Amino acid sequence: MSMRSFPDRVRHALLFEAIGLALVIPGGAQLFGLPASHMGVVGVGSATVATLWNFVFNLGFDHAMHRLVGHTRKNLATRVLHVLLFEGGLLVLLLPPIAWYLGMSLWQTLLMDLAIVVFYVVYAFLFNLAYDRVFPIPAPERMAAA
Repeated sequence: MSMRSFPDRVRHALLFEAIGLALVIPGGAQLFGLPASHMGVVGVGSATVATLWNFVFNLGFDHAMHRLVGHTRKNLATRVLHVLLFEGGLLVLLLPPIAWYLGMSLWQTLLMDLAIVVFYVVYAFLFNLAYDRVFPIPAPERMAAA
């Protein structure tokens, strides 16, 4: 079975969140007219939840994919499905606490979050394509020899 190792999954999750935060905190503060400190709390809190979700979701997705199709190689259609399911789950996890923290209604928070989701859908798609190229899954024979 060709799957990513535990250290590779940790590297993936941490790189994804660090780069995402570096982009979304200043961009979100500017776009939504929020103090950078508020966007920072939302960003860091969201990144913490997202990091855990990223690890759990990707592990589950790969196991499901391996069980359903016998491998974990992701083509374009699979990557689109992957990112949409990931972001949908993350939205369900994050919307209530963000609305509470910012003192906004769920509807207002959803509208604000949709802009962030659009950013992260595009970012996740591009990040994962790049990650797969920079850190390819080792061939099964190389994994067995290691």
